Amino acid sequence: MDGKRTTVRDMRRRNRSVLLSKLYFDGPLSRFELGQATGLSAASVSNLTGELVEEGLVVEAGSVDSDGGRPRILLRVSPGYGHVVGVDVGETRVRVELFDLSMAALPAKADLPFDSPLPTPEQAVEHILSGLATVTAGAGVNPAALLGVGIGVSGTVEQGAQVLVHAQTLGWDAVPLEAMVRAGTDAAIYVDNGATVLGQAEMWFGAGRGARHAVIVLVGSGVGAAVVTHGQSYRGATSGAGEWGHTTIVHGGRRCRCGAQGHLEAYVGAGAVLDRYRAARGGHPVPGLDEESALAALIAAADHSAPAAKVLDETADYLGTGIADLINLFNPEKIVLAGWAGLALGARLLPRIRQAAAAQALRRPYAQTSIELCELGSDAVAYGAATLPIARLLREGGMRAAAPLTAPVTRRGTVPPLAAEPA
Repeated sequence: MDGKRTTVRDMRRRNRSVLLSKLYFDGPLSRFELGQATGLSAASVSNLTGELVEEGLVVEAGSVDSDGGRPRILLRVSPGYGHVVGVDVGETRVRVELFDLSMAALPAKADLPFDSPLPTPEQAVEHILSGLATVTAGAGVNPAALLGVGIGVSGTVEQGAQVLVHAQTLGWDAVPLEAMVRAGTDAAIYVDNGATVLGQAEMWFGAGRGARHAVIVLVGSGVGAAVVTHGQSYRGATSGAGEWGHTTIVHGGRRCRCGAQGHLEAYVGAGAVLDRYRAARGGHPVPGLDEESALAALIAAADHSAPAAKVLDETADYLGTGIADLINLFNPEKIVLAGWAGLALGARLLPRIRQAAAAQALRRPYAQTSIELCELGSDAVAYGAATLPIARLLREGGMRAAAPLTAPVTRRGTVPPLAAEPA
C-alpha cells in the first residue's frame, strides 16, 4: 500500500510539473489549451490547475473567446509567488541579483570585487552572504522565504550527496561550497558550473530558444561550455564535462593557468588576450583598471594600432578554431558565444570568428550550425544561476521534494515527458 501511495503521489507531481512548466514557458494558456498541449485529460487539468491556483503558484490572466461557448479563462504562473537569487562567483568579483518568479530583475544588486587574484573559498562565501543580505534587505525580502539561491562558479562542480567544487585555476580542490554557504543562511542553496547555468538561461530565454542541440560557450577570465541536447546539459561521469577552455589548441604552446600548455584558455581567456597584447606592446602596461576595461581599451585601439589589430585577429582565429572543434565533435544547431569577454570580442570579431570556424570545421556540420552572440548580456551567469531554484520548482510541480535538482528541466516550448494519469 505504501508503495502504491508513493507511486500515485509521484504521478501527481509529474503531471503538475508538466502543467506548471508549460504555463511557465508558454503561458498564459487556457485549461483547454493546456489539455491539448500536454495530453492530460480535462478532469486532470481542471483538478491540478485548481490546486496550483489555490496555492498561489498560478493566477488568472484574463480570458479569450471560445468557439460559441463561454470565454476561456487564461492562466499563468504568478510572478509574485516568490523570489530567487542568482550569484555569479567570478574570478575577480561576486555578483548577486534578485529576481521574481518570472525572472524579472528587481532593483537590488550587489557587486563585490575580490582583493586577491586568487580568492579563497572563505572569501567567496563571505561575499556571497554579504551580497545576499544586501539584495534582500534592499528589496524588503525575507531571506528565509526565498525559493532558493543559485550559484554559478568556475571549475568542475561535482553533484552528489555533497556538492564539491574543483576549481584548479583558483587552487580550489573538493570545496564543499554549498554546505559552506548554507551554514550562513536559511535559504535553499544550489551550486553549478557557470557555463552550465548560463547555458540553461540561454536555452530558456535567449539565443538558444527552439534549438534541440546547442553549445553555449562562455568566454570571460576563464573559458567553458555547456553542451545541451534536448534541453539537458551533458555532464559526463562526475559532472565534469564542458571544460572546453582546457582542450589543447597548440601543442607545447602557452602555459595555461591550470599548469598545462597550449590550452584554448591560454589564448582566448581575457587575461591571456591581454597578456599577448602586453607582449605585443613590448611589455608596456595595457590601459585599464581591470580586465574588462583593459579589454575594451584593446578593442578600441585596434582601429589605429597594428599590434592591437594583430592580437584581435589572432584571437578570432583561436576562437574560431576552438568553435570548429565543438562543431566537429557535437554537430550542434547553434553555438552561442557568451560571457562578458565573449560578447566584447564577438561584437567586433564575429564575422572573422565564423570565417575561422568554417576553415577548420567539416563542411557539412558547419553548414548546419549557426554561430550567434548571447542575448542575455554580460551578467548572464547570475541570471542563469537564478534559474536553478526555478528548475527545481518546475520539476517538482511546486511540491516539496527530498532530493536536490542537479539538471536543467526544459527549454521554451517543451514540457517534460508525460506521466500516466491519474491526476
